[in-house]
Formats: sequence, C-alpha cells, structure tokens
Amino acid sequence: MNDGNTHANPGSTHVNLRHAIQNLDALPAMPVVAQKLLALQMDTEEGERKMLILIEQDPLISAKIIGLANSAAIASSRTITTIRDAVLLLGTTRVKSISTGIAIMSLMTKAPGGRLNAQDLWLHSFGIAFAMLGIARFMPANIRPQDDQIFFVGMLHDIGYLALAFLDPKRSDKLHIHLAEEANRPALEIEREMLEICHDELGSELVRHWSLPEEIVAVVRYHHTPNAADAATAQPFAHMISLAEKLLPSFGISECVIPGIGAEDWNALGIDPDNADEVREQVTEQAEQALQFASTF
Repeated sequence: MNDGNTHANPGSTHVNLRHAIQNLDALPAMPVVAQKLLALQMDTEEGERKMLILIEQDPLISAKIIGLANSAAIASSRTITTIRDAVLLLGTTRVKSISTGIAIMSLMTKAPGGRLNAQDLWLHSFGIAFAMLGIARFMPANIRPQDDQIFFVGMLHDIGYLALAFLDPKRSDKLHIHLAEEANRPALEIEREMLEICHDELGSELVRHWSLPEEIVAVVRYHHTPNAADAATAQPFAHMISLAEKLLPSFGISECVIPGIGAEDWNALGIDPDNADEVREQVTEQAEQALQFASTF
C-alpha cells in the first residue's frame, strides 16, 4: 500500500518529492555561519568587525577568501596573507557574499554519497557566478546588479540538486547517471520524465525554507525559464544565469540546456547583440578563473 510518502515502481519505491518537500525537516538547515553572515549590516564598522571574526573563525572560508585574493582573477600586486587584507582588496560586500556562498555550498560535504559530484557542482556554481560577472560588464549601468548579489545567486542557482540528494539519494543517483549518458539532451527534459518536481523548483523551496528573500527564491525557481509569466521578480538574474549556462555548456556538472542564443537573450539584458563575441571572450576568461579558484576546493 502506498502511504503517500512513496510511489511504487516495479521492483522499487521512491520518495514522493512533492510530499517530501513540504516536510521541511527533511531538508538541510542553512549553516549557522551563513545565517550569521546574512544577518550582518555591512554599512557599519561593527558589522564589518563581526564579519571578520566569523570568517577568521572558519578555516575553510578563511582559506578560500585568502586564496581568491591571491588568484589570477584578482591580480593583486602583493601576497595577501590575512583576512583583513583580503577584505581591503576585495571589498566587504563581495567578501560577505562569497563567504556566505562558500558556507552554503559546504553542505555538499554532508550530502549522502552518490553520483552527485560535489567537485563538479562546485565548479559549475563558481563558473556560472564568475560568468555572470563577465556578462554584467556589458549591461547598462541602470539595470546592472551589484557584484555581491550576482555572485550569491550564481552560487545558489543549482542548489536544487543538493536538495534532491538529501530527499531521495537513489533517484538523485539515477538522474545524474542519465544526465551523463544523455549529455546533449536538456536536463529539465530528462528531469521531467524521472521526477515529479525538477531541481529548479526543489531549489526554490530549499532557499524559501532558509527564509531568503523572495527575489532569491524566484531566481532559483526560474533560472531555466526566465521568460515565464511569474519570473518578473527574478530579473535580471534569471536571464543572466540562463545566458551564462548557454555560453558555458557542460561546465562542471552534466546539465545541458536548450542551445541557441538569440537576439532576445541579449536584449533582455540590454546588451547589444553586436557585442556577442566580446561577451563570449569575457565569459571564457571568467570561466578559466573560476576553474583555478574552484580547483582548490
């Protein structure tokens, strides 16, 4: 008998994801350090002081922030050895955003072992975040978001794959096997055949569970469907992620998207389609920097 928690398949059972997603206790909690970082007010000296203390007390975040400050992506003229120097170089809001993203993504180390490759998801998340920064440089100033906002949503956009790994490890494994075997087929198409709720919706429920702003919830929900009727609050981030994923196919995890970039993709971000080659070049450079950074994780 099916009790509502599972669906019966020949020879197997699996979690009813739509039911399970309502049982929020089954989802991972946001790491405490991420909660504390998000709560900080960075327009005061006290907020900056507390941020420095939080980061300095976390060896993983400290190492990664100092590593980023010394990376080719930043090209510092001197070696950075302390968090304080890294903050002076990178800026407080950027350090807060990156540190929060690192703290959240560290949840992958607690996910059930399986086919979800944590390193590849790290790489994909960083790649898209860095690529979005490259895209933003070509956007009009009046619609260009702040770098820290861009980086944060770029890091979080595929968090739904992590939610799936927690809720149903077996189907997570099967999904990633299929994504790898059918690498040229759009990921959402495969997910719709295998799951009753795809990673974009799963991810949005997870970040809502974490009480993040509705704007972030919408970005995670509509990053594959930026033209959806309900996607207005996700802009311009959803269009930026969609474009970045088209420019970086199969970067990190196997997650093919519908190919082809049209004038509407550029126009949605206020970018002149004639600058397409320059944007591609910039995104490629950003991806290489992300690869160097993520390889240390």
